[in-house]
Amino acid sequence: MADEIRNIFDRIAPVYDQLNDCLSLGQHRIWKEMTVKWSQAKPGDTCVDLCCGSGDLAFRLARRVKPSGKVYGVDFSPAQLEIAKKRSQTHYPYCAIAFLQADVLNLPFEDNQFDAATMGYGLRNVKDIPQCLKELHRVLKKGAKAAILDFHRPADSMLRTFQQWYLDCLVVPIASRMGFKEEYAYISPSLDRFPTGKQQVKIALQVGFATATHYPIANGMMGVLVVSKF
Repeated sequence: MADEIRNIFDRIAPVYDQLNDCLSLGQHRIWKEMTVKWSQAKPGDTCVDLCCGSGDLAFRLARRVKPSGKVYGVDFSPAQLEIAKKRSQTHYPYCAIAFLQADVLNLPFEDNQFDAATMGYGLRNVKDIPQCLKELHRVLKKGAKAAILDFHRPADSMLRTFQQWYLDCLVVPIASRMGFKEEYAYISPSLDRFPTGKQQVKIALQVGFATATHYPIANGMMGVLVVSKF
């Protein structure tokens, strides 16, 4: 399963940012800004962005921590990381960002290393969500927060129907025209397997986080899980 997901993200890497803009009508930028804000990253902090993809959240973290801070971007897709590195060199040469290929279920960091963390559209794709959150808890400092953005199934049945229509009739056809039908058709079944916001909160508390809150956004079609380590 992990290799299959890695292959998907390797294949879509060249068009990933373009498709995100098109399929979300640019709204993903707002959701990512909200996520970074909820992480409470501040100047001078050392932060990590898990499942960093092409670097959007990592760059936003870097702007918050300033040159006095440090950001690590972690992903298991070498193709995505190459794009993130090139974007960093072109647009963010003044920011201290280190991109590395690693497994979020077994992070190559010391305990209590980070002041804040983010994750965008990655938790839904890991094979062991509790283990991922447990690793995140381990590498965060006491008092640190993490914010995790992902798709979410709305509680309202009409919104759930609209979301499914949006995925089936807009997302997949647009991706198909670019030659990536199978790569984007996986979103719907991955959502069916993904824990609800309440379930995510329960798992986060079980692995050791002191507080956990899930914020539905975009009419409940997206959500941000915010967790704190005390």
